Amino acid sequence: MAGWSSMQAFTAPQGHTLHYDRRGSGPPVLLIMGFATPGSAWMGQVDGLSSDHEVIWFNNRGVGGSGSSPGSWTMADFAADALALLDHLGHQTAHVVGQSMGGMIAQHVALEAPHRVRTLSLFATHPGGPGAARPPLAAWPWLLLSGASARRLRVAAMSRLLFPAAVRAQAGFDVIRADLDRDYGPAQPKATVARQLQAMRGHDTRARLAELGSRPVLVMQPGQDILIAPRHSEVLHAAIAGSELLRLPEAGHGAIRQCAGLVNAALRGVFRRG
Repeated sequence: MAGWSSMQAFTAPQGHTLHYDRRGSGPPVLLIMGFATPGSAWMGQVDGLSSDHEVIWFNNRGVGGSGSSPGSWTMADFAADALALLDHLGHQTAHVVGQSMGGMIAQHVALEAPHRVRTLSLFATHPGGPGAARPPLAAWPWLLLSGASARRLRVAAMSRLLFPAAVRAQAGFDVIRADLDRDYGPAQPKATVARQLQAMRGHDTRARLAELGSRPVLVMQPGQDILIAPRHSEVLHAAIAGSELLRLPEAGHGAIRQCAGLVNAALRGVFRRG
């Protein structure tokens, strides 16, 4: 897949440029990616959903060539970027899907503009609060290595963070490894990493989770996630009335790649209900 330089771009209301792309036609699906990761990480969903949906993905501010506004960032800022992209494309509503930090952003999109969210899908994410932003201890060695200057080390660290050992040992993992090199090989600016971490520390939707149940909601829980503890998915599911919980007991934080077929089928199910 081509890099961000081949993506389309628009200028958000705060004055920074955001790079995005889209494929297919039909009801719009907005995919919001997580921490320091370009939107190309959604390719398993783009390939699986674009036959009958307009699938939209983008690089969050500061990532993959997208610009940034000065000062600190909040989840509300990231949500405003996502809504600005829908405005730019002329979409009043969309199915909104968020992964990890993107799931936090998606919560804020739905809370700030509920009338614009047809369905809400929250993958490997949490509602915030004390300690929620602190990854489990098993992730820390690989998180530190993910900031290494050598591309090979960064990609190796991300494979450990995203996939259980059993998945990494499979013969077909070379294909996933190539995708990881595409998405995590280029280092993201240190200022982006710091600002996104700060935004995640300020994320807390616990008191408003009940409001999210006004549309169909899918929560995806990877059972082997070492970046965001699986218990957070249970919290989201319990607090959002009528939500569906997709349990993937053998999946890691990279479940959107590892279990793309199951994830895409679940997304189609929630889209139909919306």
